[in-house]
Amino acid sequence: MITDQHMATESGLPSPGALIDRANHLVQTLATPSLVQLVLRLALAVPFWRSGMLKWGGFLRLNDTAVTLFSDEFMLHLPGGPYHFPAPAVMAFLSGSGEIMFPVLLVLGLGTRFAALGLLFMTLIVELTVPDGWPIHLTWAAMALALMAHGPGRISLDHLVCRARSHAR
Repeated sequence: MITDQHMATESGLPSPGALIDRANHLVQTLATPSLVQLVLRLALAVPFWRSGMLKWGGFLRLNDTAVTLFSDEFMLHLPGGPYHFPAPAVMAFLSGSGEIMFPVLLVLGLGTRFAALGLLFMTLIVELTVPDGWPIHLTWAAMALALMAHGPGRISLDHLVCRARSHAR
């Protein structure tokens, strides 16, 4: 740091550089990595959970709308396409299951990197299905990649499991 940033101005007020340093320190204190990772986990979980809840009519029972969407409405926009989803009932079940299971894992911070990878894969499929939604899909992909790269943070079951394993050794 430059020494004149820490010096007071002639009027006794802190220099602009000192004020910027203080503001940066405050922001870093508020945005701890573990808090950021928790917020990322929650932010990524919510849209998938909400979508998944719309697909179920009971325990392990898809509603008719979910299967209809995959058989009649949703199309894969691939070169030479669009194409219908293969095995729409299976795809609806897998999608609905992933949209419930992966967000629960993220919220708990359990198997976080695996859950983020699953949602990244689902995001790629959603992008192929709804190509105009790329701005939000890019945001989901960025959140999933950040969680895959940096993990769940200290506010997670993953952290507790790793800590317990290291104490057991």
